[in-house]
Amino acid sequence: MFTGIVEELGEVVAVERSSDGARFSLGASVVTGDASHGDSIAVNGVCLTVVEVTENGFDVDVVGETLRRSTLADLAVGDRVNLERAMALGDRLGGHIVQGHVDATATVLGADSDGLTEFSLPPHLSHYLVEKGSVTVDGVSLTVVAPAEDRFSVALIPTTRELTTLGLRAPGDRVNIEVDALAKHVERLMAPQLDRLARTGTRRAVDNGESREQAR
Repeated sequence: MFTGIVEELGEVVAVERSSDGARFSLGASVVTGDASHGDSIAVNGVCLTVVEVTENGFDVDVVGETLRRSTLADLAVGDRVNLERAMALGDRLGGHIVQGHVDATATVLGADSDGLTEFSLPPHLSHYLVEKGSVTVDGVSLTVVAPAEDRFSVALIPTTRELTTLGLRAPGDRVNIEVDALAKHVERLMAPQLDRLARTGTRRAVDNGESREQAR
């Protein structure tokens, strides 16, 4: 579990690709201060397991499924990445609850001089985003400014642009998106009740139609 508050900008120093995944060697110093084998670190919003702590960073293995569902497949040596250690119980929740499970990738559409940045959004995720709600972009907890059916915008303050990869992004670049996990849980819990209400409403509509027909 993470908070979406990036601790460090790391760097990809080596990539070893295989038929079913890849191993990334990442340069870092802050997130490795207390890291050990098996710990979780979010890399551009993707929860990954540390397989080795090195002198100047750490290594992670990424399976093919993760490469297909995220932008990690695009990473090359020299790329910068957002890094965050898993939160500890008792820590301040500076952003929002982030699982590190990417829902989809999106594309940067544009940004103005004030930091208002727009991203594309797969339509099947649009109902999870609400004005002033939370969304995670490349592991960064952000507040939604204006949600729409196929896009949304956020306001990036100068600190966010300076300390995360979002300040390096340009129109056309892909990013990882994770919607609010709480919204997904609420939807799952409410689904049976909403389905029951829908069936009841349909039955009533049919009954009303039959009653009108009989009245004739």
